[in-house]
Amino acid sequence: MGALVASLFYDKEVELKLGELMTRDLIAVGPDAPLKEAARRMLEFGVSGLPVTTDSGALIGVIAEADFVKTEADRSPNKRRRLLTWFVNDKKIHETERLVRDAMTDNVIVLGPEIDHVEAAHVMTKAGIRRIPITGEKGELLGLVSRSDILRVFVRADAEIIDEIVDSVMGDVLWIDPRRVRVICQEGNVILSGQTANRSDAELLVTLTRRVDGVISVRNGLTWEIDNTKVEMVPLPPSYLPRSNWWSDGRKRRPHFRL
Repeated sequence: MGALVASLFYDKEVELKLGELMTRDLIAVGPDAPLKEAARRMLEFGVSGLPVTTDSGALIGVIAEADFVKTEADRSPNKRRRLLTWFVNDKKIHETERLVRDAMTDNVIVLGPEIDHVEAAHVMTKAGIRRIPITGEKGELLGLVSRSDILRVFVRADAEIIDEIVDSVMGDVLWIDPRRVRVICQEGNVILSGQTANRSDAELLVTLTRRVDGVISVRNGLTWEIDNTKVEMVPLPPSYLPRSNWWSDGRKRRPHFRL
């Protein structure tokens, strides 16, 4: 029960939604635009890919540098960028020769704005992608989240992480005296040492510390004065069992607990 209550008060994993992190001001291109126009926009705005949307704003695909030069996919980014420049400037290529819809990737991984940043990081890692379009219920493009947007959430100064553990987790949620616990953080790796009043406080502190943004690992060196996770009921002797006049005589005996 204690873990559930604490997690309700301090659930950091679901607070940062993609709707808060995403970039809303996007450069898009239509499916019937010439490939040369898409290449021009990439060069002009310094991006490596563009979302492809309909007139109503629905996302139907993505066009990237590699789509222009699929046989050159193993080239370095600088070489691919020079190929884009050649594609834009070559007068021999007619703008009507190929359209964006002919080269775009239409099997695109998308996420909703309600998804949290942790799940988005897992999806990016598993799929090996650098950015994910964010779409609404009707498939409309709302924004874009890049790997750098996600990393900014995790990368925090060690001092900020320590302050949040001490002030928010220990102080506001668990009410643990900060003089009882020492918190060390080195590049996101946290070490907890000291002694709490009971075992459940120590276990909750470790659990909630792992949820703090920027924490990579937690080494638990905590001890406790009382193991309150092993409370057992002691059977009452017959003389303590409720009688028919239990409530009338005013005596309300409580069961005994043994630690």
